[in-house]
Amino acid sequence: MITTDILIIGAGPTGLFTVFEAGLLKLNCHLIDALPQQGGQCSELYPKKPIYDIPAYPEILAGDLTHKLMEQCKQFEPGFTLGERAETIDKQEDGSFIVTTNKGTQHKAPVVAIAGGLGSFEPRKPLLDNITDFEDRGVEYMIKEPEFYRDKKVVIAGGGDSALDWSIFLSDIASSVTLIHRRNEFRGHLDSVEKVQELKNLGKINLITPAEITGINGNGKVENVEVTKKGEEPILVETNHFIPLFGLSPKLGPIANWGLEIEKNAIKVNNALDYQTNIPGIYAIGDVNTYPGKLKLILCGFHEATLMCQSAYQIINPGKRYVLKYTTVAGVNGFDGTRKEAPKAVVKAIQ
Repeated sequence: MITTDILIIGAGPTGLFTVFEAGLLKLNCHLIDALPQQGGQCSELYPKKPIYDIPAYPEILAGDLTHKLMEQCKQFEPGFTLGERAETIDKQEDGSFIVTTNKGTQHKAPVVAIAGGLGSFEPRKPLLDNITDFEDRGVEYMIKEPEFYRDKKVVIAGGGDSALDWSIFLSDIASSVTLIHRRNEFRGHLDSVEKVQELKNLGKINLITPAEITGINGNGKVENVEVTKKGEEPILVETNHFIPLFGLSPKLGPIANWGLEIEKNAIKVNNALDYQTNIPGIYAIGDVNTYPGKLKLILCGFHEATLMCQSAYQIINPGKRYVLKYTTVAGVNGFDGTRKEAPKAVVKAIQ
């Protein structure tokens, strides 16, 4: 049986950053993930997708973010159970939990942090009768390698950040990019919306709104899509690839049967305190949780992980006083929950 201080379910960005924050408190972590590698969706679905809202990085690829997080937390030597899904949880008489995977691997910890992102997921597909005929023949629901679209004609459908960001990114790679959305308004960040409009004005993106894809045509592979604007006759747009980016259908999987309070396929937590669930000792952080004002951003997951670790410290070390210190003073090795005198140079600077 694997034992640890904090058992983290999900090895995506939020889970990996939890290792770092826990390590500052001298707490050990072990992570479980159904995927065969660390990084969650960032590694599995869009490793080459640029992310623009990580502090200090004007732009960073999702895969590179995973590598940076792994580099940051490796000093605390986390353990990993990869390629296995957390299946059951049993609370012990001493208050700890035993989590067993679908392959029978058992893990024991006093604290469990669910950082499973959207859980298990499937892409939301447009309602087109013959779309399955063209899957892997020009229809893709996610972009893993942008170079695959070098000098190709690409049609993207969607109105969220993924559709906007990939349209921007591929505008310098594909021979043509057409973005289609059923509304004139987009759900993405304002900066991305403005960038798409700028690229449209420059002739680098063909923007068609409000419109929908109403058909796919081709002989063995996608050759064109039928685009219909309200009140107008359909037009055919020639393309090599049709990429509908309508988001993912999340499913909590076995975690939904753990007795946690669920709301709209997300785990309710107390955000006024520490992101603990209705079961003491079990936390939910990142996209998997919900609370008033929740924002599904990696940045918010980092914040939630930080506060969660502070609370977990008290569960693991009851009655022990923790004194918050900054890493600029103590470094990453001086966090043991006890007060230490700051280096003289720092004291002098403070004075």
